Amino acid sequence: MNETALEHALELQLFDRLKPELTSFCYRMLGSIEDADDAVQETFIRVWQSWNSFRQESSYKTWVYRIASNICLDKLRQAKRRTRPVDFSDPEASIIAPSETLPDSSWIWPAPAFSENPEEILIRKDTLQLCFITLLQILPLRQRAVLILKDVFEWSSKQIAETLGLSPAAVNSALQRATETMDRAKLRSEEYSLMDVEPDQELLSRYVEAFERFDIHALVALFHEEGHMSMPPFPMWVCGKDDLFKFFSLTRWHCDGSRFLPTTVNGGYPAFAQYVPSSDKTCLVPWGIHVIVMKDKKIFHIQNFINTKLFSRFGLPEQLDR
Repeated sequence: MNETALEHALELQLFDRLKPELTSFCYRMLGSIEDADDAVQETFIRVWQSWNSFRQESSYKTWVYRIASNICLDKLRQAKRRTRPVDFSDPEASIIAPSETLPDSSWIWPAPAFSENPEEILIRKDTLQLCFITLLQILPLRQRAVLILKDVFEWSSKQIAETLGLSPAAVNSALQRATETMDRAKLRSEEYSLMDVEPDQELLSRYVEAFERFDIHALVALFHEEGHMSMPPFPMWVCGKDDLFKFFSLTRWHCDGSRFLPTTVNGGYPAFAQYVPSSDKTCLVPWGIHVIVMKDKKIFHIQNFINTKLFSRFGLPEQLDR
């Protein structure tokens, strides 16, 4: 193997080691696993192209993160802030079958595990929960990058300054402003206060059982009085038991006969992949991924992410036998 080939092999090995945490950084920045994957792929291409110009004035890791950060910042400058239906509009006043959708780029989407390494999975997994990812999106772009690198990855101000092209003083100033903004947002967010609630496995099992039987009375009984359900890419969302009952009744034709497969999202949080009968009724096909937020042993918020592209990224089957 010649010297150039050895260098490329080393470069590939170094990048592969960084890839899981780099993907988790890009996901926290961008709020979409699809965009994060694209950013990491683009980072690899630029690293590959620029390898010969890499001067060891900083570490390889800092150099790669500088490239990834610039790619994320460029993407974010050209995009609107991602959000969730419950943060986008008021609940639906009259319950009708949803039809209007907004582009996938409008919404926060869940992410699968970035690594099979138990130590990496445990790194600040609270900062991967969907509510936290949503709150991150309110920060100005450089403040967001500073907060993630400092609070999640525990980088020094010097490392962050080298990565983002800032002075250490500017990093500390950005961190202070970002922390103050996030603290205010956390106080206003009821879902943030529920992040530490351990998932109730019995409640999850009852939800699956009721949904697969499509027993609407049993389903609605599982919800908190102020429980609600959202379904991106539909901007509409439904709040309160009466409206939930109406909505489930309206959508029975589509959801009757569904089956769930267990999965996990965003740092190991339990979720369920919903498969619905195919148009010719011969099999079950992907529909949405349900993430359940709980309060007082009841369902506070069902987030049903209707995005079939997520299924392959989560390693889920393309179809199920009926």
